[in-house]
Amino acid sequence: MKVILTQDVKKHGNKGDVVEVADGYARNYLLPRGLAEAATSGKVKQLKQKEKRKKRKENNKVQAAESLADKLESEKFTLKVKAGDSGRLFGSVTTKDIADKVAEAGYEIDKRKIDLDDHIKSLGMHKIDVKLYGKVFATLNIEVIAE
Repeated sequence: MKVILTQDVKKHGNKGDVVEVADGYARNYLLPRGLAEAATSGKVKQLKQKEKRKKRKENNKVQAAESLADKLESEKFTLKVKAGDSGRLFGSVTTKDIADKVAEAGYEIDKRKIDLDDHIKSLGMHKIDVKLYGKVFATLNIEVIAE
């Protein structure tokens, strides 16, 4: 019997999969517990349309993230901080500082998406990776200068 899984079922598939199972397993276990519903032609068609919409939305989000990545990589962000004579900063530049500077330029980036191994503690140019969406990354050009 073909069924559409409404929840993940161990050894059979994930939510939304159309699977072939034994009639008794479907009637006595999956259907009464709400883990699956019978796979009629109408429901299978609805499921395919839903998957198409989901893929289209995903593609739109990826394209928007890629265009944002291109814009971010073409810009240079300058942060003015207090520094000593040797070029060491009094304090450090954190992900929050970077996110605020990028927000001033009109781009919205979550500070948790900025990949900064350790806070920036020296003057000069720094390249910082930002995870925008899924596997889309951008490299920010951050210039740290003394006030």
